Amino acid sequence: MRQDQVELDQRRSAQVFAGADRVASGPALFDAVLLDRDGTLVEDVPYNGDPEKVRPVAGARAALDRLRAAGLRLGVVTNQSGLARGFFTRAQMEAVHARIELLLGPFDTWRVCPHDDEEACGCRKPAPGLVRAAASDLGTVPDRCVMVGDIGRDVTAALAAGAAGVLVPTPVTRPEEIAAAPWVAPDLPAAVDEILRRQAAVAPGDPPWPISVSAPGAVALTGDPTAVGGSRSEPATVVGRAAATGTATAGRRGTVLVVRADSAGDVLVTGPAIRAVAAGAERVVMLCGPRGRSAAELLPGVDAIVEHRLPWIDPAPGPVDPRDMHTLTARLAAVGADEAILFTSFHQSPLPLALLLRVAGVPRIAAISDDYPGSLLDLRHRVPVGVPEAERALSLAAAAGYGLPAGDQPVLRLRADAVPRPPAGLGPPGYVVLHPGSSVPSRACPPELAVRIGRTLTDAGYRLVVTGTPQERELTAAVAGPTGLDLGGRTGLAELAGVIADAAAVVVGNTGPAHVAAACGVPVVSLFAPTVPFGQWGPYRVPTVRLGDAAAACRDTRAASCSVPGHPCLAAIEPAEVVAALRLLGVPAGGTRTTTTGPAATAAARTTRSGPYPAGAAVTATGRSG
Repeated sequence: MRQDQVELDQRRSAQVFAGADRVASGPALFDAVLLDRDGTLVEDVPYNGDPEKVRPVAGARAALDRLRAAGLRLGVVTNQSGLARGFFTRAQMEAVHARIELLLGPFDTWRVCPHDDEEACGCRKPAPGLVRAAASDLGTVPDRCVMVGDIGRDVTAALAAGAAGVLVPTPVTRPEEIAAAPWVAPDLPAAVDEILRRQAAVAPGDPPWPISVSAPGAVALTGDPTAVGGSRSEPATVVGRAAATGTATAGRRGTVLVVRADSAGDVLVTGPAIRAVAAGAERVVMLCGPRGRSAAELLPGVDAIVEHRLPWIDPAPGPVDPRDMHTLTARLAAVGADEAILFTSFHQSPLPLALLLRVAGVPRIAAISDDYPGSLLDLRHRVPVGVPEAERALSLAAAAGYGLPAGDQPVLRLRADAVPRPPAGLGPPGYVVLHPGSSVPSRACPPELAVRIGRTLTDAGYRLVVTGTPQERELTAAVAGPTGLDLGGRTGLAELAGVIADAAAVVVGNTGPAHVAAACGVPVVSLFAPTVPFGQWGPYRVPTVRLGDAAAACRDTRAASCSVPGHPCLAAIEPAEVVAALRLLGVPAGGTRTTTTGPAATAAARTTRSGPYPAGAAVTATGRSG
């Protein structure tokens, strides 16, 4: 590459990892960091009751002080079965804890499980009780906490509570635990580095370019579809704020085109970033493809939708038709966007669309791009691998100067006014939804396993509701059997959201309904095929238990169809594991979730709305709006 290109590339990369030193000015990702004790904070001495044997892990004090300086509260959550087994007394344990605080500084809460495995308590990790209790002690909810530990039990407890889980392996960590973890760090200081980087990455800075904002008394937007959609033969659909606002808002940036052109699940996980843009824009127009249209209609903050298939994004693309590209360019020009923010997945390029937007006259374009963009992007943002897709998009919005407003949180949400009540016949809330299919075959539950799971759930006393597309009716009927309720082919995405919102939990693969469940605050038993990284695509900030072989041969292949005979990543799941996962999530047979902190509190928090989104409240875990 020529030197002049390198220098230009560096100038256009000024926002790479932007915000590493920013202080959050709006809602942050995390309020607190919870840490395992033995093997994470201090060297693991089995059943230690002697303060003199306490040895902090390398770099622990400096790392913890960085978290304290950033305003994060700290808690310790630890299994200490030595109490139950009589290896040390409570006084000896407290002396060990006093020594740890002397060496590592104070912690805001200590939560200890004194039980042994045989006691089947609700606090011993991998149960989520300690995580929920510590979050409550710290005045927050689990999905605003990150848990750091050294074995799979720590991560499982974190995810089952709805918290983020970071695994810091030691020699005792099993390879399968490392493979299953959504987030792995080589040591505690590196885990802290990434916590603080992610926290800062979603904090908006100043806009990266000069902006003009609407003045008081500006002419109100009309909501005319042809005013934003381009061709009068293919107008945009007006949704959300455009129909409800009525007057322009002083101090907002103009019309922003946001883009997410792939599937419904991809669109849903981009929701927090789009709400951030909507909080600072006068008008938000969304360009999506036909596969994501139904999800775009459910997102708060979207004023109008332009639907157009992009052949470089579509998984089954036809040839590029020059006439179709001319039509798209004309439609984009008619939007009259002041800015465009192109949200893409980690394996997609924004540059083909950026070129069309330049031709359409859009003056400022932002996107995540590892490829050299030339003059196609005004803001070239980069994100490290492994970041959840929702945070990846939110960091791009922040780099463009947009952040979530006070009262909103970085979680998935839906417009309650777009979600109908569930159909008659479901009975009261508290059933379990089983969604066995997927538009991507490699991620679907094997049919014979889905049938066995359905039978096992009903035999265990769960009220079973089975959902699927019209093409999956034969499958859903077999899975529902004689006692479950078969809704196969009877729900579009909005109707499916209404069904899921009243569920106690959803059993589902890595597919769109998992993200619908997350947007409704409903726990997920995730039958996750590892073709894509769980840390990027697992259910976001909602109580989750992951099942399946995370180290299978298909790992990270992004394969759409399983090339391994027998679909071993999911086929080895036993239906009893699904029942155990539901119990771990606090979902008893025949009833609703039993937890009063964690998911319930999180769902209640999601009913809070602020100024930019008057078109309907968020769907809560009980399925109604607040």
